[in-house]
Amino acid sequence: MFFRTIRLLLIAFAVAGCATRAPSPESTPDAAAAPAAGAPGAAVMSSEVALFALGQLGVPYALGGASPDAGFDCSGLVQYVFRRARNVDLPRTTFDLARAGQTVAAPALQPGDLVFFNTLRREFSHVGIYLGDERFIHAPATGGAVRIESLRADYWVRRYNGARRIVG
Repeated sequence: MFFRTIRLLLIAFAVAGCATRAPSPESTPDAAAAPAAGAPGAAVMSSEVALFALGQLGVPYALGGASPDAGFDCSGLVQYVFRRARNVDLPRTTFDLARAGQTVAAPALQPGDLVFFNTLRREFSHVGIYLGDERFIHAPATGGAVRIESLRADYWVRRYNGARRIVG
């Protein structure tokens, strides 16, 4: 099922090509709103983020890291992916990311949405990018590398804080 979703994302990306729009200069992450269901370009923008994030698989974790060369921490990965895939500048911390965009209910998650977790005994202490099929990609912790996890895993279920959609 996961590989079917990836294949569909690749097809959508290839078909869409240059159909996405550049963000307007007056848009900011805090002002970003989720598109209505079926809004033109919404799925394509989400797919671009998910596909670009997959290209970072295996990059080592580095506290404060924000590039493939330096390594990534969780928020550095998110910031890097959105900047490169969609030319959107996002806040650097998980707490600030958790206030960007618009809240998304778990059943409405789409590839490219941000998923948040309480991993340090405080809300929104970890972030990943939703890929579809209840999976997300993230930079886990020291000694790890960017990898894919299941939202259904008990560890993540117990720590889930919610999700946000960034459009811009």
